[in-house]
Amino acid sequence: MALITCRGLTLGYEGTVLVENLHFSIGAGDYLCIVGENGSGKSTLIRTLLHLQEPMKGEVIEGDGLRRNEIGYLPQQTLIQRDFPASVREIVLSGCQGRMGFRPFYGPQEKELAARSMEQLGIADLRRRCYRELSGGQQQRVLLARALCATRKVLLLDEPISGLDPKAAMDMYELIAALNRDEKITIIMVSHDMTSIRYATHILHVGDEWFYGTREEYLQSPAGIYFAGVHAEETAAAESSAEEQEGGEEE
Repeated sequence: MALITCRGLTLGYEGTVLVENLHFSIGAGDYLCIVGENGSGKSTLIRTLLHLQEPMKGEVIEGDGLRRNEIGYLPQQTLIQRDFPASVREIVLSGCQGRMGFRPFYGPQEKELAARSMEQLGIADLRRRCYRELSGGQQQRVLLARALCATRKVLLLDEPISGLDPKAAMDMYELIAALNRDEKITIIMVSHDMTSIRYATHILHVGDEWFYGTREEYLQSPAGIYFAGVHAEETAAAESSAEEQEGGEEE
């Protein structure tokens, strides 16, 4: 049985329809990458999956014993959030709040889970550091560790490499892929970066026309062929620009 099933979703706001009659399901262990043009409804879909916004039509159904509070969420960071004055350990521990019920303090179980998550993501040595002093890649690892404290079932990641340099971005992709592969955590990732789809089992493309299927099916679809081509052109342009800058510095 699917963990999440979306039936006949029509999404939008203030009467404006962004996506219409959307159908897809997410099974345990899947790695779903959600792609599409800016303004196509990806953020609205995230809010709908988290039950923060109701669809205009259709429904989102949790199955296979999944509870709504068992979806760990890593949102896009704002500039204010990047400057948050708390320790790494404090931020990671805050992901355990949904597990505590009415208890006012973290117990041994939450502390052990936070320590395990930090160790798993290679940030245990940063636990006493102030979050605002970390690099972008380190901050994203902290937020991912926080999400892992909330759940070990489903992670919903909104543009997790936004603002990261190429190396940090690839490191983040590898970490997420390892969580899916080794820990069997279901991944739902929203990304504008076509590089991200190499790790996915399934692709959901939202826009004027939507597509849902395996990665291989997507790359053979009109949307996949077009977006792969656009991404290749953007990558080539970026590499050319970087080479020109390096050449200017050498002169």
